[in-house]
Amino acid sequence: MKKKLAATIIATGLMVSLVGCVNESQSDRVSYNLSQEADNFNVVRQLTVMNCIQGDVLFQMTGKMSITADTTDNQLEVIVENSDGSYQKHFVGLSDNVTYVVEQKDYKNVDKYQYSLNYNPKMWIPVEPEIID
Repeated sequence: MKKKLAATIIATGLMVSLVGCVNESQSDRVSYNLSQEADNFNVVRQLTVMNCIQGDVLFQMTGKMSITADTTDNQLEVIVENSDGSYQKHFVGLSDNVTYVVEQKDYKNVDKYQYSLNYNPKMWIPVEPEIID
């Protein structure tokens, strides 16, 4: 009787665990794995921030980075690993007219620690230098 009860409990446990696996879709697992890879700085990403009113790209950042959307502060928190093992954290402010796109890139021959940040020069306010005699 005890053996039958133990076998029933084990069989029920296996069935419940298998049902849990079936409910998770392949895309959920792939999404989770890609997110983990990115958060471990194993994925090259490109962050593009755009002004939606003007249709201009404000800047792009490319490299191995972990990106978190902080909805409380309306910003992106971007952590980048440098070649010396140090890290830098950048903040990108978001508003109702600024949006962003994060793309996973497949670069060949790219230093895993290298990243670049490119600003759109048209977005800078022109300044005339003042010459002091």
